[in-house]
Amino acid sequence: MDKDDMILVSVDDHVIEPPDMFANHLPRKYLADAPQVVHLPNGADVWKFRDTVVPNVALNAVAGRPKEEYGLEPSGLDEVRPGCHNVHERIKDMNAGGILASMNFPSFPGFAGRLFATEDPDFSLALVRAYNDWHIDEWCAAYPGRFIPMALPVIWDAELTAAEIRRCAAKGVHSLTFTENPAALGYPSFHNPYWNSLWQALVETDTVLSVHIGSSGQLSIPAADSPPDVMITLQPMNIVQAAADLFWSKPVKDYPDLKIALSEGGTGWIPYFLERLDRTYEMHSTWTAQDFGGRLPSEVFREHFLTCFISDPVGVRLRHEIGIDNIAWEADYPHSDSMWPGAPEQLGEVFTGVPDDEIDKMTHLNAMRWYSFDPFAHTPREQCTVAALRAAAVDHDVSVRSHSRTVLTAEEKLAAFHAQISAVAGAGR
Repeated sequence: MDKDDMILVSVDDHVIEPPDMFANHLPRKYLADAPQVVHLPNGADVWKFRDTVVPNVALNAVAGRPKEEYGLEPSGLDEVRPGCHNVHERIKDMNAGGILASMNFPSFPGFAGRLFATEDPDFSLALVRAYNDWHIDEWCAAYPGRFIPMALPVIWDAELTAAEIRRCAAKGVHSLTFTENPAALGYPSFHNPYWNSLWQALVETDTVLSVHIGSSGQLSIPAADSPPDVMITLQPMNIVQAAADLFWSKPVKDYPDLKIALSEGGTGWIPYFLERLDRTYEMHSTWTAQDFGGRLPSEVFREHFLTCFISDPVGVRLRHEIGIDNIAWEADYPHSDSMWPGAPEQLGEVFTGVPDDEIDKMTHLNAMRWYSFDPFAHTPREQCTVAALRAAAVDHDVSVRSHSRTVLTAEEKLAAFHAQISAVAGAGR
């Protein structure tokens, strides 16, 4: 398939929330106490909510910036591409990158929204609902068919989460961002019946539990003074523990229609993981009392789990061992792993020798099916290709250029990394 003929739907991108996001959706009585963007003397912009300060970490918004500006030091909104936080500019960036549609995970509240947990349950719930309404009714609704809408959970209350799933599903939402380890956040584990109402609501509304790496705030750092390369290398592998924990949980057996996405977890490790599941079952199910009704765990895994990749040539080569219907593509805009704006060119190389029908599954058809998403209901298919989208953005500047007021030295960046890492982990990024 020619790269220009591909249709790209990304199941993992990110939004850097704009400062005014609560203005139209939070009850007036709560506005003064809502999270606020604070501009610091050093030029950085941070979200402040009571005693918690969440920096706009540079690695979260490096699209279009030279690699010299990568790092964990905080940035100002004026130092990142407007497409990070402005939906109209985001669409221009998507067009220029040949990306038809995108699912955007949250940033400052954390992937599971635990920042919004307060001692006032009504205020906490209002914050979650306001965030979801902003995301659905402003960000996604601004361009129908260009975004897969996603909801935040009421992570501290399973029943309220179930209600929020149903409320958002009525607006067309079929994705719930969630933590990969609720126990790490102080909530019951996936094995606890506490979450039964969550599973039921997901299945009833055909909503995918989208579990993003790092969503519990537990980063794989062997030592406090280890270089950032250790954390970055291990980041996708954080999802392996969540995959095992979820797979062997009771809901996978009790809810045949339960769907779980392993977001930003990569795919190359999946074939060995499936072999290990089958081996574990063969050797230990007698005494661990696991029962899949005569089926192998690898078969059951493919019924429940969507795997996601950014580039991952190994995973593409092993696609049939993973399951060609269980793979979806991610752009990861505007994070540092993203291919933007050259995803079509890089994917064209990764897909060398792959049949067109299988490329279509991995680039958009699987995402559409898993997330009950139909962009062609809004835009004719012929206008959704890489070539057609780029033609609509021919004058849009995607050149790599400096956005930072000050470029730190390597030593300063490492110091900023060690200063920020505990804060990042604590925010459940």
